[in-house]
Amino acid sequence: DSGPVRCSAVILAMGASYRRLDVPSLEALIGAGVFYGSPTSEASALAGRDVFIVGGANSAGQAALHLARYARTVTLVVRADSLRAGMSEYLVRQIEATDNIQARLGCQVVGGGGDGRLEHLVLRDIGSQTEAAVEASALFLLIGAQPNSDWLPSDIERDEQGFVLTGADVSQRRAVPLDRSPLLLETSMPGVLAAGDVRHGGVKRVASAVGEGSIAVQFLHQLFAVEHRQPRGRSKEHPSPPGRAG
Repeated sequence: DSGPVRCSAVILAMGASYRRLDVPSLEALIGAGVFYGSPTSEASALAGRDVFIVGGANSAGQAALHLARYARTVTLVVRADSLRAGMSEYLVRQIEATDNIQARLGCQVVGGGGDGRLEHLVLRDIGSQTEAAVEASALFLLIGAQPNSDWLPSDIERDEQGFVLTGADVSQRRAVPLDRSPLLLETSMPGVLAAGDVRHGGVKRVASAVGEGSIAVQFLHQLFAVEHRQPRGRSKEHPSPPGRAG
């Protein structure tokens, strides 16, 4: 509400709003066996365990195939009556050919819990409304996210879901001609960078978002140097020490 602000560079780090499962007993175990997002960093710790994934889109299929390399069993919990309702055919075929992946179709997660960490889930058959408890060591929720990017101008290119495109993902037809190479995290608007969950292709992990934010700050210093600018209040004779963001 402060009115227009003039600046020469911006880092977009608005994140994304994840669709929630809305099961209180499971929300209490987020980070303790219940995870929103892909299993990239947790997969190796799940060797020999039973893992569940909620979701029926390509991201869920890719996560299932990745987890199947480590877990004893991987179960996809899908509301639709067929994997093909929301997943690419090539992924469906790979899943069907993987022995330790199964799909619970027409099903949803309605409960679960554990003593400080996820130990079991409650699954409900949507058609019959019958419920069953199953042992589970991990639950990955891949039910979609909405990036907080609706307010951005059309000059900043986004993908079909609204995630901000950066670097090589920016289409050549939208990229503004520059007398320098575009920065890795730079959007289709020069001087505007994006980091974290709002960015297309982001890993959707806190550590990754923090790392991208740090990299974006370093890119800003590169941009200032190219354009012979200095952050306000800092003289050229007293730049930031290496490893410190000013």
